[in-house]
Amino acid sequence: MKCKLLHAAQQVLALFIFLPALLLSSCSDECETTITYTVQEPVYMLRTDLRQAVKVVAPQDMHEPGKIYAKGNYLFINEVNKGIHIIDNANPSAPRKISFIQIPGNIDMAVKENILYVDSYIDLLAIDISNPLDVKLLKRVENIFPTYGMLVSDTAKIFLSGYQEKTVTEAINADCANYNGGRPRFWTLDSSGRLNNGAQPTGGSTGAGGAAGKGGSMARFTISGHHLYTVSLSDLQVFDISTAADPRKGLKVNLGWGVETIFPYNNKLFIGTTTGMHIYDNSNPVSPVHLSTYAHVRSCDPVVVEGDLAWVTLRSGNACAGFTNQMDVINISDPKNPKLLKTYPMQNPHGLGIDRSALFLCEGSYGLKVFDITDHLKVDQNLKAHFKGHDAFDVIPLGTSLLMIGKDGLYQYDYSNINQMKLLSIIPVLSKSI
Repeated sequence: MKCKLLHAAQQVLALFIFLPALLLSSCSDECETTITYTVQEPVYMLRTDLRQAVKVVAPQDMHEPGKIYAKGNYLFINEVNKGIHIIDNANPSAPRKISFIQIPGNIDMAVKENILYVDSYIDLLAIDISNPLDVKLLKRVENIFPTYGMLVSDTAKIFLSGYQEKTVTEAINADCANYNGGRPRFWTLDSSGRLNNGAQPTGGSTGAGGAAGKGGSMARFTISGHHLYTVSLSDLQVFDISTAADPRKGLKVNLGWGVETIFPYNNKLFIGTTTGMHIYDNSNPVSPVHLSTYAHVRSCDPVVVEGDLAWVTLRSGNACAGFTNQMDVINISDPKNPKLLKTYPMQNPHGLGIDRSALFLCEGSYGLKVFDITDHLKVDQNLKAHFKGHDAFDVIPLGTSLLMIGKDGLYQYDYSNINQMKLLSIIPVLSKSI
């Protein structure tokens, strides 16, 4: 028995003597390998180049459509960071491309009377579209929007206009202890132009004239009365457009981080963020007042409102930093105390629109769904149609015809009978870039 214990002790002692040498050898080893990874390189633009770039050209094919807007007989379709397609939609069965306005850094838009308001990276533009073949830039409100969360100073000659993807292959010859397996950290951009490292940092009258038009639920620009409201990642900016051709900068309201969308209803503004829905009283349009916030799990969050109900979609994905896919129905009869009424599981909900008892829901790559919401507590029992052949992003219902934009193009449907919706037309997306 004593011999066995002595032998065991000798083995343990040998192990302790050998272990430091083993660790020292391991730490001094070098790892030699080749890795390939993707980085996002910053792209800069001269301010002078930006302010000489707006012009109207011949109609273009769509390649990367973004937001949509309807005004009278005209449709406006954003080509992400490139500009805006102007479409004559007097006949929804045969929409006709009229022209394309080249606007670097354009994502959002709104229209009042004959004036188109757009972002161009850091600036707000007011463009006369009374003649869509010969549009005129009337005013530029400079340095009003941040790019990627950074506001450009008044004196800066260049600004960060975006990021371009670059594939890098390099040899690694380093201490194993510091080698991370070829998985460098880097920033990427989502489809809305937000920085992302895998987790978020914290209808109208006939023709182009008349009052304001109508945007989708994914809009960051909206018009209410004589004011234009825009949201960036963190702020609400008010513009006085009582003289439509002369927008004037007004109050700026800090909203916190992760702001995504804005939707006007009566005298309220409903602002969707990655963490909740803000409700602002807009009775005094020059100075919106915060009433309440309906908080939810971190997720993308467009919202539309009808009557005493707000409909909010929450979706997962890297840009949204969440894992929830659902639609919430919220009672807003007391806007200071919104209350959740019902949650419906969804597949990957994006934009949505409501017209009376019809709700149109974009499910991303899962298509377009149409519900009868006469009973808001039984929506899941009243699916009227599911168009699966689309990658749907946002919708605008226009009374009897529906606009739906997605990765594969603009679709228009006749929904005068939601039990028998009919496809009216398609403007397809082509693969070649503008």
